[in-house]
Amino acid sequence: MSKKLYVGNLPFSLEDADLSRLFAQAGTVASARVVLDPATGRKRGFGFVEMSSEDEAQAAVNALNGSEVDGRTIVVDIARERAPREGGFNRGGGGGDRPRRREGGGGYGGRR
Repeated sequence: MSKKLYVGNLPFSLEDADLSRLFAQAGTVASARVVLDPATGRKRGFGFVEMSSEDEAQAAVNALNGSEVDGRTIVVDIARERAPREGGFNRGGGGGDRPRRREGGGGYGGRR
């Protein structure tokens, strides 16, 4: 069974392929992804690597956590499960089309 790892404090120059090569020294890499900001497309400085087994994942944590990559000390740990998201649409209030009260003989909202 594969195991996902969180990798933090990555150099911004690192690509997915570089991340995969780095972790290949600890075992078989199923996938490697550097996370991008959806709005700007810039790298966010962290990523995820999926190792093909739990033993290889633990070996990668032991071998690479605290190691230096392009002048930065990276953090490698077992990724936490993502909390399920609730709903699909923002149900926040906004007032909608509530009729306003007219006061004082005209004008919108009654203020002069």
